[in-house]
Amino acid sequence: MNAPGSPPTRAALERILDVSRQLATSPDLERVLGRIIDALRDLLQADRASVFQYEASTDTLFATQAHGLPTDLRLPASAGLVGESARSRQVINIPDAYADERFNKSVDDQTGYRTRCMLTIPLVDFEDELVGVAQVLNKTGGDGATFDESDEAVAEILARHAAEALKRASLLRARAQKEKLEADLRVARQIQQAALPSRTPDIPGYDIACSFEPCDETGGDGYDLLRRAGADASSGFVVFMGDATGHGVGPALSMATAVSMVRMAMRMGVSINDAMGKLNIQLCDDLPLGRFITAFLGELDSGSHELRYVSAGQAPLIAVHPDGSVERRDATLLPLGLDGEASTAGAEPFRFQPGSVFLLLSDGFYEASNPDLELIGPDPIARAVLDVLDEPASGIIEAITGAVDEFSQGEPQADDRTAIVLKRNPA
Repeated sequence: MNAPGSPPTRAALERILDVSRQLATSPDLERVLGRIIDALRDLLQADRASVFQYEASTDTLFATQAHGLPTDLRLPASAGLVGESARSRQVINIPDAYADERFNKSVDDQTGYRTRCMLTIPLVDFEDELVGVAQVLNKTGGDGATFDESDEAVAEILARHAAEALKRASLLRARAQKEKLEADLRVARQIQQAALPSRTPDIPGYDIACSFEPCDETGGDGYDLLRRAGADASSGFVVFMGDATGHGVGPALSMATAVSMVRMAMRMGVSINDAMGKLNIQLCDDLPLGRFITAFLGELDSGSHELRYVSAGQAPLIAVHPDGSVERRDATLLPLGLDGEASTAGAEPFRFQPGSVFLLLSDGFYEASNPDLELIGPDPIARAVLDVLDEPASGIIEAITGAVDEFSQGEPQADDRTAIVLKRNPA
């Protein structure tokens, strides 16, 4: 900064100290900004003042508090006098604004205000970090009044304290927003967990296990195990699993909506084909552009040992049989939310032999990567299941998880992982 000329008077220093105390007592960013611009205007005997905050991530300066200026003004940090002051860390004193080619007249043209003289002051904290830039317009006391060296000295001292207060208030706001977001995520996770089935239904002749491991605090996966209304004891056991694009609160809400729709359809006794069709039509209306849900909806008949199903983009579907054969199938239609007129006709059902295992896994398993960015794919997972085919369904999920973790070699989980294993008990 410029070396100050005439030092501030004792009265000015006392007023600066008083303003500094006021700034230190408020953690509210908007209030701090308001006090800063009022203090600059009053201490420097000016007509107006404004504060531009510096955003390092975008290298921009933006105003949310200003006398007579729009409160949504955003400028590149290299633009105009505020940009020059930010770069040089110097106070810029212009006694005649319209005689200085650096002055941008467009704001005066838009607002109808006439700028005569101005001070542009960088707000730099005590760690020499740029926090923002302040501007003070039009010294009061007549048309010929301008800001002098004493005003610059007052501005420099006040700017230091203002920068500290502004930085502190900004950090406190960011912390409060972070804590609120974390609290909202915890609530969303609790809601999502509560929406999962509380227990695994008992199906005669079958062993069933499930696991759900979100990538973030909340996930885009969801599943349910329930009975369709009106079904007899051997049929009507419904398996649903979905995977909304992305992970976080938005996909979690989309997934919770899809699970609720499926539950309602099953309570009304709707067939899995009709339920999937209606769900697809509704999601086409509800989901934002570019969002979709992959989903599997199947119905197990424990009498005929058949799993009838519709798969909307959920693949691969794998059955591992006790003779060592692996049956692998693709989806039967596009993911939900893309084409409201897509046919939801089912496919040839999976047929369980005694000891057969059906795997329903979300992408987080098949697309797990190692440090070389290679994906594990379905084959190593199927081999891991063959090695433990005599284990209960819960042991098979453990083997799958172990195979994926071993392949990943410590790479962090990049997507939600949901697993449902249906195993027909050996004869």
